[in-house]
Amino acid sequence: MAAECSVEGQVAEAPFTLRIHRGEGMALLAMNWRDGQPPDDFVGFAIEYQEPGGTAFFAVKNRLTFEGSAGSLPPASRPPSFSTLVAPVQKFRWVHFPFNADLPGLFTYRVTPIMMNAAGEISQGIAQTASLELARETYPGVLNVAFTRGFVSSQAFVDRYISKGPISTLLPASSKDGLTFVPTHPQAADAYKWMGFEAHAEILAALDAAIADPQAQVGIVAYDFDLPEVIDRVKQLGKDRVRVIIDDSGAHHGGGASEDGAEAALTALGIQVKRQHMSSLQHNKTLYVDGPTVKRAVCGSTNMSWRGLFVQSNNAVVVQGESAVAIFKAAFDQYWDDPDGFNTSPSASWTPFGLDGVDASIAFSPHAKANSVLNGIATDIAGAGSSIFYSLAFLSTTPGVIRDALAAQTSKPDRFVAGISDKRTGIAVASGSSNAPPTYVEPLDKDVPPPFSAEPTGLVGSVGTRMHHKFIVIDFNTPNARVYLGSYNMSKAADGSNGENLVLIKDPRVATSYMVEALSMIDHYQFRVAQKDATKRKATLQLKRPPAAGEKAWWSEDWTDPRKITDRLLFA
Repeated sequence: MAAECSVEGQVAEAPFTLRIHRGEGMALLAMNWRDGQPPDDFVGFAIEYQEPGGTAFFAVKNRLTFEGSAGSLPPASRPPSFSTLVAPVQKFRWVHFPFNADLPGLFTYRVTPIMMNAAGEISQGIAQTASLELARETYPGVLNVAFTRGFVSSQAFVDRYISKGPISTLLPASSKDGLTFVPTHPQAADAYKWMGFEAHAEILAALDAAIADPQAQVGIVAYDFDLPEVIDRVKQLGKDRVRVIIDDSGAHHGGGASEDGAEAALTALGIQVKRQHMSSLQHNKTLYVDGPTVKRAVCGSTNMSWRGLFVQSNNAVVVQGESAVAIFKAAFDQYWDDPDGFNTSPSASWTPFGLDGVDASIAFSPHAKANSVLNGIATDIAGAGSSIFYSLAFLSTTPGVIRDALAAQTSKPDRFVAGISDKRTGIAVASGSSNAPPTYVEPLDKDVPPPFSAEPTGLVGSVGTRMHHKFIVIDFNTPNARVYLGSYNMSKAADGSNGENLVLIKDPRVATSYMVEALSMIDHYQFRVAQKDATKRKATLQLKRPPAAGEKAWWSEDWTDPRKITDRLLFA
């Protein structure tokens, strides 16, 4: 099995504590001052990391700096970027994405408190260090959690790729153009790897493994289905080895829909394809591979499409083993042979995967009244003991017991509730700190303050939501940690009308991974609030120097605001 999901710094002389939580290809660093409050001359934390087997530490960069200059400015051709050794992070937690996160072995982090005297001179305090694995697989050979990057609306995406070519060279203008779109961006291959992150790699790897095993049988259930590199692999499997179910609701049928084009291309080769929408949508995004050398299944929220893999924030879960694949095959066969009877079939009830060392179960939709799971999730939310994190697309349009349960928990001062939705929800859901207003997804498309750049909008990225997750993490920091995830939108339609997958994993490591994903998105989009506010004030966002007489230190609210106190203590 894999290593621990969090580690602590062991330098007793350091004036602060450090805890690092493992995410999927990322790490959450959380710090807290040991005794009382920090001194007024404390201006933030420097963060450095060392890759497995490396000898050098690399400083994490900060786009913000102090008024004036902190170190050397980059050339005008590059965006502002300052080492945190001279432009420290003024936060008590930080999500870091190492460039080579899939390297095996230990990543070592060094976090140093930075001080500034009255003359503006920088000095370093005693550092904390800690090491942990960020290996690619969550539980090697058993279960892997995989995310898309989901940050087309980000400064990182602008810095990496937009300077080399417009987004129209990377993404089709609409999903109807998906099957024929040919990228012309000079860094397209690298961009898709970055944008699709691990979810993209895992979906393609499952199909490639099936192609390599001549006896493997494959079943795919798709909602959005317009990505050529997926459809081309299905073609390679041929008529005797794969069956495909494609949604035919709404925009997926007629009017030049890519899903119609995909059906035509596959059936021309003799591949069996069925179109269905259950009572409303066939909203699944699943595939299974059943062969002598590979037994693997994929589920989650990630559509096999341009938008699903390269624009939206999504997740996929890969499970391996004979018992897990048998569950997916049984559900596929039920959809294929008798969709009208699905809601009373064994596949519509909770079924354990039978994984080695990981407590995970799945229930497919639609459900009948007798095997509905919606109220059970709400009851579990109501029983949360310490914390709830969620990322729920369409929360604003899905009232009901889940939204009511989240609202009720948000109002409790002894719960930490942090959530993100794609739109304003109309309820007091929480954001980066417990019991705060909602965080929702908005790109920076114009009038951004320096030192930031406008982010791309339009094209396939503007169609539908950009935050597409459907997951809820409960009590991540306890032995009872658990997470609900899948294509299931926590609604009556998801429960009783649509074809869906819903997974429940009771495991601290998996729950921590989803918690870190939630926080990374919440922080990412909350920062837009600060950016938009700066735009209104025509101000430049800068780091704060030590307070003058009568002023407050940058960290003062972290010791006076109850929400921020809870935030600081929970993670560190």
